[in-house]
Amino acid sequence: MARRALITGITGQDGSYLAEHLLEQGYEVWGLARGQANPRVSRMRKLLADVHVVRGDLLDQGSLISAVERVQPDEVYNLGAISFVPMSWEQAELTAEVTGMGVLRMLEAIRVCSGVSRSSGSAGSSGQIRFYQASSSEMFGQVSETPQTESTAFHPRSPYGVAKAYGHFLTQNYRESYGMFAVSGILFNHESPRRGAEFVTRKVTLGVARIKLGLTAQLRLGNLEARRDWGFAGDYVKAMHLMLQAGSPEDYVIGTGRMKSVRELVEAAFTAAGLDWERHVVTDRALHRPAEVDLLCADPKKARAQLGWEPRVSFDELVAMMVESDLRLLTDGGDPDQDSSWP
Repeated sequence: MARRALITGITGQDGSYLAEHLLEQGYEVWGLARGQANPRVSRMRKLLADVHVVRGDLLDQGSLISAVERVQPDEVYNLGAISFVPMSWEQAELTAEVTGMGVLRMLEAIRVCSGVSRSSGSAGSSGQIRFYQASSSEMFGQVSETPQTESTAFHPRSPYGVAKAYGHFLTQNYRESYGMFAVSGILFNHESPRRGAEFVTRKVTLGVARIKLGLTAQLRLGNLEARRDWGFAGDYVKAMHLMLQAGSPEDYVIGTGRMKSVRELVEAAFTAAGLDWERHVVTDRALHRPAEVDLLCADPKKARAQLGWEPRVSFDELVAMMVESDLRLLTDGGDPDQDSSWP
């Protein structure tokens, strides 16, 4: 019988790539979806026709219990979140409820449906539902050391980062208190042609595509000196899966170990389109974050040694892939705000 996986946030970038990967591994894949007529679900079905949909909401405990009872998953991947960092200042309470408390509700749903108590046994016991929590490098925020490891202290600089830290510690707590197989992947920035148009990488590649096609002349950006560790989302979802196949539940930092500035991202994107970025980019302080995170860089040695995981797509390959995809999208008359960059 095929193993079953339940994915929250399946209509997002990571959820789609993870679902594809699990289907290739022979899983029966279920996606949690909100609402009676969620338009993102219909777009997802075009890409992932073999995914089953179960209704539920990270804001509603009862719906999560019902979803887990119906699906009877072997593995649960919690990727659902309010994930756009600037929005977390505008909707801080909603971010806390979905990105933070949503983790608690899902852990409780698994615990209740599995009949787990404090005396239920050690982590990794046979037959347990295995839980993956999507933690984030934004938890490190104002970093205390570089590169960042699994033991680096957290100092989040946004409501999003704070909510992710809450979910991360909850996952550890349920693992230690109830013996649940519960892990967190501390993923650094990972991008793809399926990235939302509001994120800086996609904003840059869409801007480059528009300039190349003569649709606009300028690209307005904020802090060009912020540095991040950028990788390909399709590589990173494989690390999520590997974490739940391990013999014991542990947390892992996932990244490339290499930093690039937003300026370098811009240069690579314009170069991929044969353009001079300095002729088109305008900086705007209004686009800076209220509390900036200046640099993030992963130390993925533990994942490399224990999981055998390595990123495959380079930074330049990733940026070129995104520029080429957005050129095709706009040439074909697609709407990036409607996820039409998806196949």
